[in-house]
Amino acid sequence: MIDSTSVESFEERARAFKALGEPTRLRILAHLQAGESCACKVQEALDVPANLLSHHLKVLREAGLVHGTRRGRWIDYRVEPRQLELLASVLATVAERPKTTCRTTDRERTAAA
Repeated sequence: MIDSTSVESFEERARAFKALGEPTRLRILAHLQAGESCACKVQEALDVPANLLSHHLKVLREAGLVHGTRRGRWIDYRVEPRQLELLASVLATVAERPKTTCRTTDRERTAAA
């Protein structure tokens, strides 16, 4: 179940889903699922220009999907599992079948008329 009904919470989750809507960002997350990785290693693995990778990592950071830790002049990135769990809970909630429906049958409509 979705744990919060605040507008800000839904806006944050929508921003995260939007960030996931770009194939390169999904590739970055898939690469980082194996564990923390330096941006240079991500660039090598995905063959993405440095400026484009930087942009995608910024979007993922702002969406709370990855976290970067500076190590000298390098930045190591890792997936933020809690944010992914929240997004999964949204999808699970939406996927749940409703217990009741508002649909009326033709017979019920005729009887009500």
